[in-house]
Amino acid sequence: MNFMKLSAATAVVLGGLLASPAMAQSFTVKDVAGREVAFDKPVERVILGEGRMLYAVAPIEKEDPFAKVVGWRNDLWTTDKDGFNTYVTKFPKGKELPFLGNLTDGTLQTETVVKLNPDVVLLPIGSKQAADEVKLEDMLNGIGVKIVYIDFREHILDNTEPSLKILGKILGHEDRAEAIAAYWKEQMARVTDKLKAANPPKPNVFMYRAAGLVECCGTFGPDNFGLMVDWAGGHNLGSDFLPGYTGSINAEQVVASNPDIVVVTGSNWSQTKNAKDYVNVGPSAASTFNDSRKALNALMENPAFTGSKAVASGNVHAIWHQFYTSPYQFVAVQQMAKWFHPDLFADLDPDATFKEFHEKFLPVAYQPGYWINAKEDR
Repeated sequence: MNFMKLSAATAVVLGGLLASPAMAQSFTVKDVAGREVAFDKPVERVILGEGRMLYAVAPIEKEDPFAKVVGWRNDLWTTDKDGFNTYVTKFPKGKELPFLGNLTDGTLQTETVVKLNPDVVLLPIGSKQAADEVKLEDMLNGIGVKIVYIDFREHILDNTEPSLKILGKILGHEDRAEAIAAYWKEQMARVTDKLKAANPPKPNVFMYRAAGLVECCGTFGPDNFGLMVDWAGGHNLGSDFLPGYTGSINAEQVVASNPDIVVVTGSNWSQTKNAKDYVNVGPSAASTFNDSRKALNALMENPAFTGSKAVASGNVHAIWHQFYTSPYQFVAVQQMAKWFHPDLFADLDPDATFKEFHEKFLPVAYQPGYWINAKEDR
């Protein structure tokens, strides 16, 4: 009898010891939609519901950003051809991965998702409404596939750090995610702390979103680049008119607002349908800056800008559009702070900051070209 009790107790202990490695493999994340998502084993197969998530995956999965990726949306190719080429040149697997459609425009084929047999589909928070409408979560749960929402676009203050930590858990590199988040805070503080101490007047800034791709005048509200303008010590004019992070205002309103500074966002949109007149800035774009500067100045010939203080003073600039959907916002904030308050931030070198970030965290070399001035001497 005692022997049987001892055996039962031992069996329980041994069972616990044998089970503990499996239990240690399980984990739960809370995504930016507030959902608790449980995994019973390490994640090995990932679908990127937005290709530009690679910007966040790369510093966490530094040895090979595509190691666990089995499919991705094609938006990195269409919105940042130079960035796409940078990564697939070093990691050719990326070029062979199947492209998926976009959930928000109905081009995502759920059959393709099923065939790829992922453990998790990472989606931007902006896709949640569309996912709910088609009951994507229910369908994928039925085949054991999880959905996790992350966000580097809609609410960058609230969601950048949590999204990094979610990716750290999913990819098995929580320490790297913590280090990236710490670097983000440190580099942001180099601007925000100095502005808090100096409290300089704020110039009125108009952010021209995806300039040349769409009719004037797309811009940003009180989040995303609009919030980055505030962090850099400017007043974002779009926040006076737009409740959300993005939208458009008419050219007459831009004229009435008479911005002190205009910053357009640009990228290599050569693979985007009907793209023209955009300003190419981004990785390796420095080699084409003559063309980029011409394109930037041509945009300022629009009547919305011709009579503005920004154009009269030559205070017109372009910056990489993709800072708006990556955890690299601190670089944009540093560069804009130099444009908005050149004397206060004379010693700040955003190029050096981004180069250091590449050396510390990214698997590809830094290639200058992420911003440009309309006037060469500024």
